[in-house]
Amino acid sequence: MTGNTSRLLRGLVLCGLLTVAACSATYKNHGYVPPEDDLQNLIVGVDTRATVDDVVGPPSLSGMSDEGDYYYVRSRKRTWGMFRPQVVERTVLAISFNDDNTIANIETFGLEDGKVVPLTRRVTDSSVVDNGFLRQILGNLGNINPFANDTEFGS
Repeated sequence: MTGNTSRLLRGLVLCGLLTVAACSATYKNHGYVPPEDDLQNLIVGVDTRATVDDVVGPPSLSGMSDEGDYYYVRSRKRTWGMFRPQVVERTVLAISFNDDNTIANIETFGLEDGKVVPLTRRVTDSSVVDNGFLRQILGNLGNINPFANDTEFGS
């Protein structure tokens, strides 16, 4: 009897440890913001767009046109157990340019500077998500009109 009790106790302890380990927070990092050391090499009013590309690299986001400002975005999300991921850190580095392509301003923003703006992808929803392959095939059997494009028969 002592052997079975010991095995049961070990099993319960193992389940408890697995439960605690499963509920630990996991972090995911997305994006890139150049380090402060690289930004110190840029001089406002002197350096150009090409210099920024060489020193810190081109951004993943830019303004609406090819001549727009540069935006570097980094975010960190925490997922804890079964709960929805939460953004715990977001940094936006904005480099704006003058008309002559020299740097006008370098600004850094964080979550504390404003509202959380979700960065999402735009994905077109498919209209056939709920219909399986056979349902699509069988659903079209009654919709066949052999004279739909034939003008000879007056259709």
